[in-house]
Amino acid sequence: MADMFSLKRSVLIYLDKSGGLQKLTEDCKSYNDPPQNAMAIFRFCVGVNPTDVIEVDPELGDRILHHPLQATALFQSVCFLAIKTLSLIENVHTECQVNVMLKLTHLPPFPDYKLDLAVFPRTHCCMRPVLMEGLAIAVTRVTKYTQSARFLCSNDDCHFSSGFHHIRVHAPGATESATVRNDFSCKTCSSPLKEDIQFRVLGDKQLVELIHVDALKVLSAHQQSPLRYQSVTLFLRDELCNTMRIGQLYRVIGIPAHVHHWPNITWSVEVNNVQPWEPQYPHDINAKFKQLLKATGRSPWRFAAVIVHCFDLNMTPPGLYHTLKLSLLLSLVQTRGDAKNTSHLNLLVTAGDTLIVERLMRYSLSLSCRGVRHEASREIFASLSHDEHGAGTANIHAGSALLANGGICMLGDLSSFRKDKLDAIETVLDSRTVSVFIPGKKYGKDADQHLTFPISCSFWALADSTQSSRRTYDAEMGPVPPQLAASFGLIVKCQDPVKEHAVLSLTAHTLQQAVQPGKHLYSSLDFSTQDYKELVAYAQTLQVDLSPATQKLIRGYFMATCRVRSQIHSNKMSAAFLKLLISLAEAHCKLSLRSEVLEEDAVIAVLLCENSVTLKHEGSPLVIPPDAEFPPDLGEDGLLRRDKALDELHQNILRFIYTYALGADEYITEE
Repeated sequence: MADMFSLKRSVLIYLDKSGGLQKLTEDCKSYNDPPQNAMAIFRFCVGVNPTDVIEVDPELGDRILHHPLQATALFQSVCFLAIKTLSLIENVHTECQVNVMLKLTHLPPFPDYKLDLAVFPRTHCCMRPVLMEGLAIAVTRVTKYTQSARFLCSNDDCHFSSGFHHIRVHAPGATESATVRNDFSCKTCSSPLKEDIQFRVLGDKQLVELIHVDALKVLSAHQQSPLRYQSVTLFLRDELCNTMRIGQLYRVIGIPAHVHHWPNITWSVEVNNVQPWEPQYPHDINAKFKQLLKATGRSPWRFAAVIVHCFDLNMTPPGLYHTLKLSLLLSLVQTRGDAKNTSHLNLLVTAGDTLIVERLMRYSLSLSCRGVRHEASREIFASLSHDEHGAGTANIHAGSALLANGGICMLGDLSSFRKDKLDAIETVLDSRTVSVFIPGKKYGKDADQHLTFPISCSFWALADSTQSSRRTYDAEMGPVPPQLAASFGLIVKCQDPVKEHAVLSLTAHTLQQAVQPGKHLYSSLDFSTQDYKELVAYAQTLQVDLSPATQKLIRGYFMATCRVRSQIHSNKMSAAFLKLLISLAEAHCKLSLRSEVLEEDAVIAVLLCENSVTLKHEGSPLVIPPDAEFPPDLGEDGLLRRDKALDELHQNILRFIYTYALGADEYITEE
């Protein structure tokens, strides 16, 4: 008894120091309002910081971390005494009427308190709080469960035939039948108990499937992996419902439990607290990139040009597919989907020979922190199934796009998709959301339901421009409908090597890789895959701002293009085209490791956008000099020649704006 009294005194001291008593007082005020004062059971959430509790009383801290049910009983007793002593709620007569939930802010940073979702078996875990980190891959709709219920003794002569003595509340790992059923007996006279149904309290419940984040490496499938990952079911209740979204990463504090559904036993986790989580990625680049950045500092274009030139030399020799490599890197550094920043850059690639192009895209996908390669056997956006844990509702599973949130979803060759799938992709590209229809009759509801999930990934797709079929719409786009191509935004056409030296170079490269696979053929230019991963991760974190001159150039080019396209070609340019220009300029700035978007970045954006628009429509009066994208040889002379070509393009853009944009003479001089 002395130990229990000491523990309760420690609970009171902690609640007083942490502000818990003040919060309890505020919570009690709401229960005294007329709609609430007829209740029999009163629920309170108490925030608990285990570190602070251990400083007050180590034994109490041990109870919280290793015996949470005992700790909850201690807090329940203290809260009841506080309510009665301070007369906070008139209708509280017994301790059973106070339902206390302890919400842990964190757990000690030791291995024993962390549960790795990739480690088996999980059955040895006892019922105490553990920390898990993972990816939410499926959620159910919110359903109801019995939070608490009042029972009365059926023997009228028993003291417990009235009052609030037999109150059952939900406990971690308990099923509905553990809280409400008809075979409970009185603890005094052993007579059957009957429920007072008017005092039953219902709460919200939602199930979530959480899986180890390394499962995304299997889905990126740059190389086939024999590893398989198994998810764990989380139970979210009451205020925690709808705090987790599929496709997002979370750090979860929960209590593992064995849930009995006779004759089966399932292992699940009762969630106590949820926090968004982002893995730690490199925040710096290696010395080789720093030296290169210093060596190319004279030109705002050269660092990115050399990075592109050296990109994936195991796949192609230097000098080939430069525009595609640049576009892939720009999409990688511009794609983010965390809580602070959401941006994307979609990419549609057309090519006659898609083999090498697809390999380049798959290699680039491996550089993304979250890359998913869609396969025909999986759903692109979401799928439905019946819940297997007795909730009787629909389970919504994330498709490839939702799993790639904040990263890249590689769709592959669009010619393999049915028309309805292409229409769905177009809708998602335009709205950046996916709608899931849940038929009510099939999943235990009277009414149908539509749920909407945001999409924050970038899409990469491939089109074979030489493929002939009934669905061929355009010589350049092949089987891709024009509306879908326009929804992608940036379109890159990969020219097959036609010059003799390019063909010979590609042939020699392929033969050498076949004879000596994995050998570094261009050691003087070689950067490893890990180097590029660190570069992409670092560039994504850069915060960039457009300079006033850059804003004027982008706005002027957009206005001039809108005027030219509408008058000459009867094509209207949407606001999405302006967003694409800004996104490309920001991406080139990040790839160049700068914090201010310069006019030179906007020149690259205009170059890529102009070529993209020309593929969908006819050309414009803007003259693009030869070798403006990349000359065949990107040595010192080639870099100088490219700088001169881009300087010439810069002047051509200014003349184009001055000629066709209304009001351009206010900020651009004729000289």
